[in-house]
Order: sequence, then structure tokens, then C-alpha cells
Amino acid sequence: MARCTSLKDRGRVTFSTDTSMAVSKPARGSWFNSLMAARGFQKWAAKFPLTRRIVRLEGEAMFDLLAGFCHSQVLCALVQLEIPQKLMRGPMAAETLAVDAQMPLERMLILLRAGVALGVLKSKRGGRFGLSRTGAALVGVPGLSQMIAHHDVLYRDLSDPVAFFRGEVQTELAGFWPYVFGGNMDADVAATYSDLMAQSQLLVADDTLAAIDFSGINTLMDIGGGSGAFLTAVGGAYSDLGLMLFDLPEVAPSAAQRFDAAGMTGRASITGGSFRDNSLPEGADAISLIRVLYDHSDETVAALLAKIYAALPSGGRLIVSEPMTGGARPTRAGDAYFALYTLAMRTGRTRSADEIAALCRAAGFENIKTPAPRRAFVTSCLEARKP
Repeated sequence: MARCTSLKDRGRVTFSTDTSMAVSKPARGSWFNSLMAARGFQKWAAKFPLTRRIVRLEGEAMFDLLAGFCHSQVLCALVQLEIPQKLMRGPMAAETLAVDAQMPLERMLILLRAGVALGVLKSKRGGRFGLSRTGAALVGVPGLSQMIAHHDVLYRDLSDPVAFFRGEVQTELAGFWPYVFGGNMDADVAATYSDLMAQSQLLVADDTLAAIDFSGINTLMDIGGGSGAFLTAVGGAYSDLGLMLFDLPEVAPSAAQRFDAAGMTGRASITGGSFRDNSLPEGADAISLIRVLYDHSDETVAALLAKIYAALPSGGRLIVSEPMTGGARPTRAGDAYFALYTLAMRTGRTRSADEIAALCRAAGFENIKTPAPRRAFVTSCLEARKP
């Protein structure tokens, strides 16, 4: 004979029998979701004084998710037309901007008003438009405009999102970053890659320097260091630090001019090679991987970490800096942007700090630290040591 054993949980009433079998009604989460989805409850909550503000805010948040693609396209159009850069000189009339863009005035007005709604632009008297603080920051943040401008490739890759997540799309983004597949690049592709990487790494360097103490390091080798933007930033902060750069032969030589301009040629060395096929140069007691691991598969990462472990002396340090997922607590930047970006690249994936730490431990590293990031949407850091 069944008997009731608990009535405390409003969403679940459990009965036990002499044969230890149990029958459960839907858990509270299921009951609550059903309530929230009920049209009658929604109409009541929208009118009730204590809940109507919450309903409005949640509705606006849902609409922002729905309209997010349009918002990003507005931003992309503003950047491609260089409107924020033009407005840095001061407010301009919509007519002037329309003529510059070879666009009908009524369409330019729609674009400009959308920019105002998104907080990038400001409406001024006399039909003129200017920059907001956000718009000015967009112009000033290194590499941001370039990153936005190339997103047209990612947008095309995501045009059929179901096919994209099923893996049925031959994405264009992989072709934009051909270095991840290894092999040779022509000069124009290498120049495009190097410039965008250099611009974006300025912010990454700032946040990495805020999170990691480089003191005590004699020589730092940056693998995949591109045109040397990261090493130049670190070298500027630590004047006695020796610098080594290792990257593909088509890319690495571009760092020479940057080191020379910074007055660092005497303490910097450049080696061309592929970490897939070539051994790593010796002589560094610390090695950095800046936005490298998430470009590659677990197998490639494991092989690279093993090479790094072998190249470092006892007590040597490994420094990883790149966007990471939130792990058990997903984040917008890591899980709803960078995870999709790397998926479109078709070679790697964005990992959590715990996943990267596990790969480092498997390679033999110890004393792994993950300092709190200054801006997780820019980068997160991990530091490990060779025992």
C-alpha cells in the first residue's frame, strides 16, 4: 500500500511502496517553466504592480536577442562606411554622410538613427549626427574596427544556423585564417593576418600585463608571435627582458621592423618555423601562447604543450592568454561568441580555464594559476610552471 512521504515540495510529491518503487510528479523547475510559459500568467504578470517591471525588462532582453543580428549589421555598416572615423572631426549632416556613402538620404537616416538607438551615435541640432562616448571608444580601441569589418565573413557562415551547428557548412572563416591549417601563405594573406593580429593584440597585451607578473623572467619566447606586437608591449614594460619570437616563415620577419622602431632589436631574436613540424628554439625560461590554443584541436594543443615542456628549463614558466569559455557557468563572450568563431574556423575550439589547465597537467606542468581577468571579453590568462 502506498503512503505519502513528503508534501513539502510543491512541485513534487513522492510516494513509496513496500517494493521501494517511487512515482514522481514533475520537478519544481518543470512546473515553474510551465507556469512562466502560460499565456494567462504572462498577461497577469504584465499588469501586476510587483511583477510588471520584471516582465518588461525580460521582454526587452528577449527582443534584443531577436534583433541582435540587425544590431550587429548596423554596426558593421557604420564601420565599413567609416562613419565613426569621419565623425571624430565633429558632427556632420546626414546629407553629407549620404553623399560620401553614395546612399539615398532616407536610407542613411535609417542607418544613423539606428546608430543613435544603439548608443554609438548622437543626434544633434539641425539634422546633424555626432559620436557618443561608445562611438569614440570604438574608433580608439585598437583593432576593433578591423575586427568588426571582417565579420561579414562570419555572418555568411552563420546564415543557416542549424546547418552551421550540424557541421554542414563549408565556412569561409577558415579561409580567412589559413595559418591554422599550417603550410604556406602568400604575401598578401600573411600581411592581412599580421595586421589584424597586431591590432587586436594591443588590448590583449594590456590585460595580460595586468594579470601576469613577468618579473624574474630572463628571456620570453612568444610562439605564434606574429609581427611582435605582444612582445614589444611586454618588452616596453620590462626593459631587461630578452625577447624571442617564433612564427611561420611568412609571418615572423614582419616583426623586425616593429622591434627596430621600438629600439628592441638588440635584445630580440626572430625564428621562422611551424610548431607542428619544427623543434622550438632553445634559450627561453618562459614561453607565451597568445591567442594560439583556441585555434587548434586538443591533439595539436597536447603536442605543442609537450614541445614547450621539453624546451623549458626546470622552473620555466608557461603563460597562456586567450578568450576562454565560462566552463560550468557559460559566458556571453566565451560561449556565445568565441566558441562560435572558433567553430567556424574548423580547426580548434574555445576552452575553459579548467580544460586548459588539464591539458597543461597532462603535459607535466604544475603550480597552475588562473588570475581573475580584467576583461574576460578581451582575454583570460593561465600560468603554469615546469617542476
